[in-house]
Amino acid sequence: MIEKIFFISIGCILIGLLSIFFGLLFKGIDRKIVARMQKRVGPPIRQPFLDVAKLMIKENVVPENAVRWIYNIAPLICLASSILLMLYIPIPGLEKLQLHGENDIILVVYIFILPALAMVAGGFASGSPFATIGAQREMVTMISYEFPLAISVVAIAWKLSEISGDVFTISFISSHPIFNNVGLIGFIGIIILLISLLIVVPGETAKIPFDVAEAETEIAQGVFVEYSGRNLALFYMADGVRIFAIASLIVNIFFPYNISDIVGFSGYSAIISDFLFFLLKVFLLMFFSITIIRAGMARLRITQVVTSYWVTITLISLIGLLLLIWDNQFKISLPW
Repeated sequence: MIEKIFFISIGCILIGLLSIFFGLLFKGIDRKIVARMQKRVGPPIRQPFLDVAKLMIKENVVPENAVRWIYNIAPLICLASSILLMLYIPIPGLEKLQLHGENDIILVVYIFILPALAMVAGGFASGSPFATIGAQREMVTMISYEFPLAISVVAIAWKLSEISGDVFTISFISSHPIFNNVGLIGFIGIIILLISLLIVVPGETAKIPFDVAEAETEIAQGVFVEYSGRNLALFYMADGVRIFAIASLIVNIFFPYNISDIVGFSGYSAIISDFLFFLLKVFLLMFFSITIIRAGMARLRITQVVTSYWVTITLISLIGLLLLIWDNQFKISLPW
C-alpha cells in the first residue's frame, strides 16, 4: 500500500512538472509565432520560463482591502486543479503513472471549471473594482462555453455507446477512435463537433477573441490586476497547463492514433515515438485553435462572447449531434 502511494506521488509530481514545462513552452512558441505573423521580432521562446523565475523572487503584494486567505489560496487551487486534469487525460507512455476511473471524462469536464472558479474567487477577494469586473466576465464566459463543450462530449459518448464498454471513460474513447465508428453523415457530424470544440478552446483558456476577463485596455488585466510575485507566477503556470490539458483532451477524443502502429515500432522505441507524436498533435491543435485565431482576430465584447457560445457554437454542436443521430438511421458508408 505504501509502495503504491509512493508510486502515485512520484507520478503526480512528474506529470505536474511535464505539464508546466510543455504549457510554458507552448506559450513561448505561441508568442514567437504571433510576433512573426505581425512582422515583429518577438520575445525568445524561453521567455515564459524567465518570467516565472523572475516573478517567483518578486515581492508578493497583498492589497489592503483583500480577503487575504482567499486571495493567497486561489492561485494555488488554480494550478493544482489544472495539474489534476493532466492526471486523468491519457498521455502515451505515462498511462501507468496516471489516474483512471469509470466515467472520468465527466469528472474532467467538471474539473475544468475549478481553475476558472479559482480565478473568479481570487478576483473578488482582491477588492479591486477592475478585478471584480474581470471576475464577473470570467463567470459569464465560463457559463457560456460549458454548454457546447458538454454537448460535444455527450454526442461522441452516445455514438460510441453502440460498442459495449464504459463510453464516458477517456481511455475507452481514445482506444475506439470516433472516426473509425461513423458513416459518411456521422463523419461530417464529427468534423462539426471538432470545429465547435476548437472554438471552445480560446474561451476555456481566456485567449483572444474571448479574453474579456483580462482585457488589458479596458480593465487593466481584470482578475489579475492586483496579483504580483509568486501568486501571479502560479496563475501564469496554471494558464499554460490548462492550454495543454484542453488540447490533450481533444487529441484523445478525436485523434488518439499512435504512430508506432503505423511504422511498426515496438518496445521503448514505440513508447518514445508515440509520446513525441502525441506532443506534435497537441502543439498543432494549440496552433490552429489559439495561435492563428489570436494573431488574426480582435477581442469580442462580452455580449458578443455570450451570443457566440450560447447561440452560434451551441447550434453548431447540436447540428453535429443531429448528424450523428441520422448516421445511425441512414447508415451510409464512407466512400474511402
